[in-house]
Amino acid sequence: MRPSSRFSNLRRLASAGLLMLALGAPAQAREPAWVGAWASSQQVPEPRNTLPDAALTDATVRQIVRVTAGGPQIRIRLSNAFGTAPLRFSAVHVARPRAPGSAAIDAASGRRVTFDGRAEITVPAGAEYLSDPVDFAVRALDSVAVSFHLPAAPAVQTGHPGSRTTTFHLHGQRVADADLPGAEKVVRWYQLAGIDVPAAPRSAAIVAFGDSITDGYGVGPDRNERWPDVLAERLQQVPSLRRLSVLNHGIGGNRLLLDGLGPNALARFERDVLAQTGVRYVIVLEGVNDLGTAAQAGAMSPEAHARLVADMIGVYRQMVARARARGIKAIGATILPFAGSFYKPDAAHEADRQALNAWIRAPGNFDAVIDFDAVMRDPAQPDRMRADLDSGDHLHPSMAGYRAMAEAVPLSLFKP
Repeated sequence: MRPSSRFSNLRRLASAGLLMLALGAPAQAREPAWVGAWASSQQVPEPRNTLPDAALTDATVRQIVRVTAGGPQIRIRLSNAFGTAPLRFSAVHVARPRAPGSAAIDAASGRRVTFDGRAEITVPAGAEYLSDPVDFAVRALDSVAVSFHLPAAPAVQTGHPGSRTTTFHLHGQRVADADLPGAEKVVRWYQLAGIDVPAAPRSAAIVAFGDSITDGYGVGPDRNERWPDVLAERLQQVPSLRRLSVLNHGIGGNRLLLDGLGPNALARFERDVLAQTGVRYVIVLEGVNDLGTAAQAGAMSPEAHARLVADMIGVYRQMVARARARGIKAIGATILPFAGSFYKPDAAHEADRQALNAWIRAPGNFDAVIDFDAVMRDPAQPDRMRADLDSGDHLHPSMAGYRAMAEAVPLSLFKP
């Protein structure tokens, strides 16, 4: 074969491969090696949620998380995403917890976690680090106790204040101890970003991406009553959907356009959605805090209202485009009503919410829609949340409200 002919054939094969990639065939046929089973969004804890350096110096930290997918192994993702200096973990350990809200573990179940075959790891500033696979079988909805020892406190802490789960810390290297008597308790997570399991056929992760409504504001510690928790439970009740996991990437106070207690939604979309292990779906529920903080700022001109709506839609468009480019189905969720809340929205801000929800519902803007607004609004006062689903602050749902949200998610969105 002449060289020119051989190169022509190679070009044709390459073009065919690129066409198949553009059509998404390889992405559909190729299963990920791992899939996310639990994750949380990382941020710099605000001062009231930051532990004193002394508390994290020569400290064992034991944290409990509930996985939403099972498998014969797990791997752990440690985070120093917001750190400004390398962070050393001298030992990491996993085990089965004895009971919710307790530091006690089944010591016989415990396993040492290694990193490139070593028992300790130093995570560079701004980075996250995956462990080696650990032979530690879990089932969907099992809880896992992750313990690590820090010889020195982080220069800047990375964590998730809205854990709704009790964490334990005390001095000394105690990662494998059956209990931690005398440990201090906090309801936050630190330096722990995710747990993965090996992917089975048709495995995929669903990212619930949002603000405090997704993060579960108002849910009591160790109760797993956020709407993504309930959605994960629903998926496990359907045999054909049990391979799907749910990763909660809500941050309290999160906004589309500006930073709040954590990075703005667009700034964190790459790490919290696109980089998640085995993700195939994202549910975007964002926007109420943009509208609310605008309402708090005072009167706005009609032009300012129009600009706010346009800018928010612009961020939605960016997220949808980035998700589609990775083969991720982008599902838009309508913004819940919030009249009567501390934000004190007026009729113009309600009109903005209606305009945004109309855009979210319009075919083609997202790949699919979950109409939380239709479920949660009071039919007699559509700008307000239904009283039986309201926590009482007119912004966050009650436990019944979170359950209603989860039950409103059409499972047909996720069928293979």
